[in-house]
Amino acid sequence: MLRARVYLLFLVPFTLFCSLCAVVAGLVDQSGRSGHVCARFWSLWCLRVAQIRLAVTGLELVPASGPVIYMGNHQGNFDIHALTSAIPRTFSWIAKEELFRIPVFGSAMRRAGYIPLDRSDGRKALKSMRIAAERIAAGTSVVIFPEGTRTLDGSLLPFKRGAFLLAARAGVPIVPFTINGSMQRNPRNRIELHPGTISVSFGPPIPTAGVAEGALMEQVREAVAARLEVH
Repeated sequence: MLRARVYLLFLVPFTLFCSLCAVVAGLVDQSGRSGHVCARFWSLWCLRVAQIRLAVTGLELVPASGPVIYMGNHQGNFDIHALTSAIPRTFSWIAKEELFRIPVFGSAMRRAGYIPLDRSDGRKALKSMRIAAERIAAGTSVVIFPEGTRTLDGSLLPFKRGAFLLAARAGVPIVPFTINGSMQRNPRNRIELHPGTISVSFGPPIPTAGVAEGALMEQVREAVAARLEVH
């Protein structure tokens, strides 16, 4: 618990610093690339200070060009840092709209081109999905956790339908990923931090064109589960 509290003393001011850098960079670079560089710097040092190593496999399977949707499991808070560091290309997060209201941090997310998802009611959620699909189809790669929240025991939670509606609407390939070790580093809803390794494994892209939503969900779930280590 002491290790986690010391880490928080680093995390809060460092996050503010990186967010300010992203906001300023976004004033001169509206492409989002500078904001993504700030995010990678933030994630790199968060992992280092927490004494968490990153092991990445399957990078050769990630397409070198064209928009994709990265989908995989969600184990803990360090998943964000692991994926930001592991994915070799610029991408955007699809995140809940509430995060964009946080002073400075929310502005940094917008400058980086991240996409808010308003889940307050059905119509707003559909509008958010439509906007996101248009951004993806226009060339923006994104990351989505189809479980919608972090797991408690490491097992896969049920996938939510919205992620696959978005994928079908955007019509771009899905790159599945599997995260292992994140839950052990920082368990959900507990102030604990344990040094060690988080692994990120990418699978072959899954085409979305002409694939029924249910079948697509099952394909992605099987791809993620195939490399998942359940404790």
